[in-house]
Formats: sequence, C-alpha cells, structure tokens
Amino acid sequence: NIATLCLYGVNFDRDEGRMLALTREGAHSMNRIIHTGDATGKEVCDTLVRAVSTLNNVTIREQTFAIDILTENGECMGVLTSNEDGTELKAYYAPVVVCASGGYGQLYSRTTNPEVATGDGAALALRAGAELMDMEFVQFHPTVLFHPENQNFLISEAVRGEGAVLRNNKGERFMENYHPMKELAPRDVVSRAIFQEMQKTGTTHVFLDIAHKDKEFLKNRFPTIFNKCLSYGIDISKDFIPVAPCQHYSMGGIRTDEWGKTRIPGFYAVGEAACNGIHGANRLASNSLLEGLVFGKRIGRLIQENIDKIKIREGFRPRIRFIKEKTVKDIDFYGIKKKLQEIMTSNVGIIRSEESLREAMKIISEMRSEVEGAGVVHTSQMEVVNMLTLAELVVKAAILRQESRGAHYRTDYPAADDHNWHKNIIFRTGGQNA
Repeated sequence: NIATLCLYGVNFDRDEGRMLALTREGAHSMNRIIHTGDATGKEVCDTLVRAVSTLNNVTIREQTFAIDILTENGECMGVLTSNEDGTELKAYYAPVVVCASGGYGQLYSRTTNPEVATGDGAALALRAGAELMDMEFVQFHPTVLFHPENQNFLISEAVRGEGAVLRNNKGERFMENYHPMKELAPRDVVSRAIFQEMQKTGTTHVFLDIAHKDKEFLKNRFPTIFNKCLSYGIDISKDFIPVAPCQHYSMGGIRTDEWGKTRIPGFYAVGEAACNGIHGANRLASNSLLEGLVFGKRIGRLIQENIDKIKIREGFRPRIRFIKEKTVKDIDFYGIKKKLQEIMTSNVGIIRSEESLREAMKIISEMRSEVEGAGVVHTSQMEVVNMLTLAELVVKAAILRQESRGAHYRTDYPAADDHNWHKNIIFRTGGQNA
C-alpha cells in the first residue's frame, strides 16, 4: 500500500500541511492522483529495485531473454532463457513463474515504451497454452513531444490537469469542439481529436500551452518535463510545446483472474503483460501503476500462502523447440521490424477501418511466412518473431470487433454495439511445448 511505499523511501509530493498532494488527470472527476513531480513511475520503480537488490534470497539475472515457458502435462515447470546473442541457453526449473514483461508498444513506429517492449511475455505465454485477451485495445497518449530530436518523450497528462490547453497550428483551442471535458476528456477522445485536427490542417503536430502558469510552479511541479523541453530550446513557461499522439499502453495481454492466475497452473502474469479486465477498453491515467502494485502484492501473497504445497518435480526434462529449416542470414529481420511498425502505425493505429486492417493483415501474413521455420538465435530476431505473432492477433481482433469502443475506433463502425460486442475476444493455442 501507499504507506509501505513511503516506508521504502518513495518521496511522494506533499502539500503545505504535509499531506499527500493530489492532482487530476484526463477523464478523472476529481484530484485523486498522488505523484512524485512528473516522474512517479520512475521513483516507485527505482525505490523498489533498490529494496529488492538488498535481499539475500533474491538473485537478479540481467541481459537474460525468456524464450519459452517450460510445461509438462499443462503445468508450469520453469522457463527457458538465452543470453543476448543466443550462444548460451539456460533452463530455470520452477513450478511457479510470474511474467511481468510489459506490453507490446514496439509494434508501432512511435511509442513511449522502451525498446524491449516487444510483447515477448505474451507471445511465450500463448505458445505455452495461456490465453491472450483484448489485443485490439491499444492506447495512444495524446501529448507526446514532437521534435526532430525526440518524438517519444511523454508530456504527462498531469500538465493538462494543471490547466494546459491544446491549440492547433493557428493557435486556436479546439477540444471544446470534441468533448464537454475538453482537454481532460478520455485519452482516446483527445488522441482522435488531435489526429483529426492534424488531418484538417495538414500538419504533423498540435501544441500544448501552459505558458499562463508561473515559471517557478512549472519548474517545481514538472521538473523533468521543464528541463527536457528546455534542452530542445522550448521554455514551457513562454513557448507552446509541439505534441502529437503516440502509442503508450496495451490494454490487451495474458488473460488472468483477479489473483494473476492464468489457465496454466503455476504461471502468473501481472502489470501491462497481463489482462484482467480492470482497464476495460481504455485505461485511465495513472491506473497502470496502481495495477502493478495491487496485483503484484496479490500474486506474492497467494504464492506465499501456498508455498508448502509447491513441489519441484524430480526428473523433469523439457522438450525444447528449436527449428533450423531456414538460416537467419537469408532474412532481413531489421527490415521486417521497421516495415511491421510502419504498417501497424498507418493501418492499425488511432483510426482504423476494414480496408486498412485487411491490408495490414495481408502484409503481416507475408512477413510471418518469411520468418516461419527460421532458426532464430539472437534475441533481436526472437523479438521480431514474437512481434509478428502479436501483430497478427491485434489485427484479427480489430477486424472481428465491428464497432468502436474505447481505444479501438473504426470509421466504418463508429459507434459502440453493446448488443453484439459487449464481450471480450480471447485467443489460445494448444501449447506447442505442453
């Protein structure tokens, strides 16, 4: 809980009375979000990593890539890993595995996600027999810096929560034309509004304006944003900030229950890698941090309560799938990755249609055929294979869902259809290594 985080050393902002300071973000009805400047996630993660690193019973393996979940008779037996260049494989035998590998933002050309967010956890879970759910719901953050030197730096929703307004290339506010909540409308609404304004004016971005606020307030409340923008010659106390929507979060992922359990006994998922339904079709700002904390704690508690029942099976020998029918030197993995990101951005982005989705499916299927049977070794090659798997599922789900809901918007089906589509789309396989 919050008190525990404070004890670990998370330095949340406080008001004049030393109470936790609360701010407001998009689609929230009131100020309810605690924060550390404009880098709350980094503060929480850095603090928890430091705490874990002091534990004698925890071993951290860096530069390690998870290839597959090892299973026997449908139950989790551990995980197969590789070093970066694929020269060393190692199997970790464990009847309990928790996947916290993040989302699949790298399917898109512009994303706030790190380069490692290639959806590997979801792909290996699917291969092992777990289910993936809500893959079509991909969230785009409305306000990401658009600058020649940086096009993935997030301008926090809290900036709009503190009074920033959006302006088009003529300097005119426009959000009042799209939603009663204006700049604080849900993310999907603001992203589509910006996208439409850019189309109307033939521009690559719009502007965020918070220059009416005091400079010292901005430096103290948004130190990271203030300094980052200043490094690019943008003084947010005087200048408009050029912004454009950018992929930010994946609502879809490994299907779990309210305790993080998947359909594979012993295999759990948490955070953006998981999909337990709490975000619906469109996550609210700051709720992903809460999700990771709440469900991480629930999974840990459940494992701890059942620790005496967990037994390592003797004599287990995994069947490892490695196919070497095609040599990797014949395949341009880098080119395939770039082409995939481009088609996902142009055809499966903020606004979709049957035509755009069918075109994307055709191209993705061709790329999957190209890498099928390849004896991939390097982790970057494995990532591309996983990305193609997930991209195909995102497109399939988007084609199936003939309506618009949350972050999934189709021009040919612009309204929600509760009668036919108040339901989830779930993917599963038989489990290739089960």
